[in-house]
Amino acid sequence: MAQEPLRRVLVTGGAGYIGSHIVQTLLLQRRYKVISIDNHSNSFPTALSRVSQIARDALPDDATDQDKQSTVIDSYTADLRKKEDVEFIFKQYGKGGIWGVIHVAALKSVGDSSDFPLEYYSTNVAGTLQLIQVMDAYECRRFVFSSSATVYGTPPVVPIPETTRLAADSVYGRTKVMCETILQDLCYAEPEKWRVISLRYFNPAGAYPSGLIGEDPRGRPGNLLPLLAHMAIGRVKDTTLRVFGNDYPTRDGTCVRDYIHVMDLASGHLLALDALGPQSTVFDNCPTRARFKGYNLGKGKGQSVLEIVEAMRKATGYDYKTEIVGRRLGDVPDLTADPSLAEKELGFKAPHDLDTMCRDLWNWQTKNPQGFGED
Repeated sequence: MAQEPLRRVLVTGGAGYIGSHIVQTLLLQRRYKVISIDNHSNSFPTALSRVSQIARDALPDDATDQDKQSTVIDSYTADLRKKEDVEFIFKQYGKGGIWGVIHVAALKSVGDSSDFPLEYYSTNVAGTLQLIQVMDAYECRRFVFSSSATVYGTPPVVPIPETTRLAADSVYGRTKVMCETILQDLCYAEPEKWRVISLRYFNPAGAYPSGLIGEDPRGRPGNLLPLLAHMAIGRVKDTTLRVFGNDYPTRDGTCVRDYIHVMDLASGHLLALDALGPQSTVFDNCPTRARFKGYNLGKGKGQSVLEIVEAMRKATGYDYKTEIVGRRLGDVPDLTADPSLAEKELGFKAPHDLDTMCRDLWNWQTKNPQGFGED
């Protein structure tokens, strides 16, 4: 029986932490030809060469030429804000040549977004707008959007259902709300053409179990777990972790977040991509004519900052010291997902627990003390 031809899928931010794990998950399917766009502002090209290596090593002895071709990534260094860059890439494959897009690329620091709002609106909103305009011109209208739980702001109900109104408390969160609004409006205007799934997720953690790829942010990590890993390995010289607030209405007073293993998150993106196919029924119950769906991806169980520190202490053996400082602008007390809709309609599951996330993160960090080793 002949193989189905490979579907070309474009992943923006494909060399980044989340993007590289999504690309790796797609490659192991041997059903997709992956195209990556990345400007490498917070990523390293080495990540994609290692992803290709993982896919090649997993090939069976009787691998076909097409199977082998699926391990090769078409990688482009480009800026989504430059329309000519994006058009150049789509032109390589022609109209209808790219089956779908997974849009991961974005600036993502809640704190930095308040200090540099124009940079965040330019990259996250204008970049997304440019991308979908070029997609439309090249008749590529299947779109998985990597959104964020921050779109909910301070939610009235926790765990958070997808029916919660979108009211972000930070500039970063507002950029994601704007992108979702644009996409939903587009789907409403052209329901016969566009299919969009927005994935609202929480805090990705961990790494591919072999330790070949993982999180390697440029500069000082802005997220808690990689910061703790860098402290333990000696890349960050601070001896004390600053905890932003301990007077939140949570079990220990520190912020609670829904941590999800990056491999579970990547599998959620694959499920969403598959749900954009012609046989999918996920859009049958849309409340309007727009073929747009938002899903939470998470564990449904939150972890506090102090609980994360304790889990990393257990995984690394490093004796972290903490200092409580003032609250940070834009932080909300509890962001825990209700992932039941994604479980029901996409078949999503997140089996990896916090200890596994910390163990896989530390495995990556100890095998790659300098990350990907690039300047």
